[in-house]
Amino acid sequence: MSEHEDHARGELLRLASKLISIPNVQDDDRGGSMSEQFPWMLALSPADQRTCSREVLHAARASLSTGQAHIALSTLTSWQETANAIAAGLGDEPVDWIDDSQLVERP
Repeated sequence: MSEHEDHARGELLRLASKLISIPNVQDDDRGGSMSEQFPWMLALSPADQRTCSREVLHAARASLSTGQAHIALSTLTSWQETANAIAAGLGDEPVDWIDDSQLVERP
């Protein structure tokens, strides 16, 4: 086993231990329970908290059953980075897309 694989396995086990400590609650309440273990989830909307908790749990089950830590870790990291971006105020402003008429030739 490589050092990278060992590190990923350790991260997966830490994630599993946090998920095990979350009470078995209905999907509507799970986001609030998970935010106790993952406080960054509080930056997400209640609907996103529910989606995040569902996706992280499904990914963790897949990772634990296949031994592929990257499934759960990449899902968790994606949601954490989304929460960080929302907390930083990104995503609230409308995007001004450039239309094709404003394209500039390459130098």
